Amino acid sequence: MCRWAAYRGEPLFLEELVSSPAHSLIEQSHCATRAKTATNGDGFGIAWYGDRPEPGRYRDILPAWSDCNLRSIARQVRSPLFLAHVRASTGGGTRRDNCHPFVHGIWSFMHNGQIADFDHLRRPLETMLDNDLYNARTGSTDSELLFLLALQFGLERDPLGAMAEAIAFVERLAAHLERKVLVRMTAAFSDGDQLYAVRYATDFKAPTLYAAPMGETGGYCLVSEPLNDDTEAWVEIPDGSAVVLGENGVDMRIFSPAGRPASAMDAKIALVK
Repeated sequence: MCRWAAYRGEPLFLEELVSSPAHSLIEQSHCATRAKTATNGDGFGIAWYGDRPEPGRYRDILPAWSDCNLRSIARQVRSPLFLAHVRASTGGGTRRDNCHPFVHGIWSFMHNGQIADFDHLRRPLETMLDNDLYNARTGSTDSELLFLLALQFGLERDPLGAMAEAIAFVERLAAHLERKVLVRMTAAFSDGDQLYAVRYATDFKAPTLYAAPMGETGGYCLVSEPLNDDTEAWVEIPDGSAVVLGENGVDMRIFSPAGRPASAMDAKIALVK
């Protein structure tokens, strides 16, 4: 499983998540503690927003711990909203096009998880994309395809609704083709204004996701696992939840695509203060 970290708030240097903390994302790339595999060495990437609408991006296939350019960039670049990812491949070759975050227009997206039996679902899923989005696909991962499907289903109009529809479509297609119906994921995505995150699994066994305040003026970070040992600072995001970081702080909502049965958790989730 991959590890990722995202931030929205007052401008911070990327190193505050990527390299400086005791359990930074670079540290997690070779010593993750809350994942099935401790090593996430199949590439890395960062996407950040600045003065232009489209995000900047840097990706490579090297392990994050061995790329000196990553530490240098993280020390020099400051941004109010950025995404960072270290990859442990569950499908798709180790190549730059398969490294997260993925970008399309103003949107950026990164993902931790997998779609079961993806090799059997990939071709029919790709046929759902219009020509522009199909031609935008450069890699071979389920992550990139899920991002493009969400764009197809209206990510720009209704980000969480489009992501839910994309996941539900994957589950319905798997059932129709009599394949294993299973999606497990956490994902973060942004239009440069708001930062969205989702924790979800068909079988209620989603990868971990945590949130904590960061900075001095109401900033927040979202991470696959805590960046330090301050246990009181980190709140675990429940399975079946979506998080929106915006001007009004943190808003946590139910996230339940049509393919997953309702649970006792599907009651209103209070705002995280």
